[in-house]
Amino acid sequence: MENLNKPIIVPWDFTQISQFAFEHAVNLSNILKKDIILLHIVENSADIESSFEKLKLKTQELKKIFMVSSHPVVKTGNIFETIKEVSQEYKAEMVVMGTHGIKGFQKIIGSRALKVIANSKMPFVVIQDRPKTPKFDTIVFPIDFRTENKEKVSYIHYLSSNFNAKFLLFKRKVNDKGFKKKIASNLLYVETFLKNNDIKYEIFNADGKMSFEKETVNFSKEQGADMILVLTTKDINFLDYLIAAREQYVIANPEKIPVMCINPKPAKLASGFRALGG
Repeated sequence: MENLNKPIIVPWDFTQISQFAFEHAVNLSNILKKDIILLHIVENSADIESSFEKLKLKTQELKKIFMVSSHPVVKTGNIFETIKEVSQEYKAEMVVMGTHGIKGFQKIIGSRALKVIANSKMPFVVIQDRPKTPKFDTIVFPIDFRTENKEKVSYIHYLSSNFNAKFLLFKRKVNDKGFKKKIASNLLYVETFLKNNDIKYEIFNADGKMSFEKETVNFSKEQGADMILVLTTKDINFLDYLIAAREQYVIANPEKIPVMCINPKPAKLASGFRALGG
């Protein structure tokens, strides 16, 4: 395959949901000027040739419909490792992946896939439906007490510069004084960055009547948000099951709002953002 320009990777399983993911990738490609790879994963190497021919025909069909070329790639492996490996091989810009909601996410993908997302260097955009708009105009940015919240500011800049998006900062309500202080610090940090970079934003407060994850999804629906920007748990293991389940609720939310998942970086990188955000 010829050299590709930091492609957008779409895991492809010949289902309707993978075509929805492709439609999102087309919109992103039009804005970001990136190539698109359709990645199909097979268990046996004997299936590569026939699967590649089938996928090649599909890319030709999609080009006629959407007027955008895509590149077929077939690899042996499984969804849990191969997506990450191919993303690294092609230096992907991002992965756009479809899921069938919470039940489907748990049954087909489960917490192991959340670990793949969390351990990937590039962002994942997880979708459940076809695009409602050609770009992400309104993005919800949940703010809690984790220090890693500050790492999302680089993606704020990325999304703002490419989509001219407006950000809705959604602040978690807590009673613990220590957590309140951390949330206030994170909010000040993010708001300073937004002001310094002339990025549109508003601040909203959660009322704390239900889990912050459910509040975030409900708020996003009420505001007509095009995307939720979330930070995944770093180094998920068995003891993180409950945390992963809460993140899973947002990622595969019942309102079918697209979610961009970002992996926390090492602490020294997070501190480097202070030069950007004050």
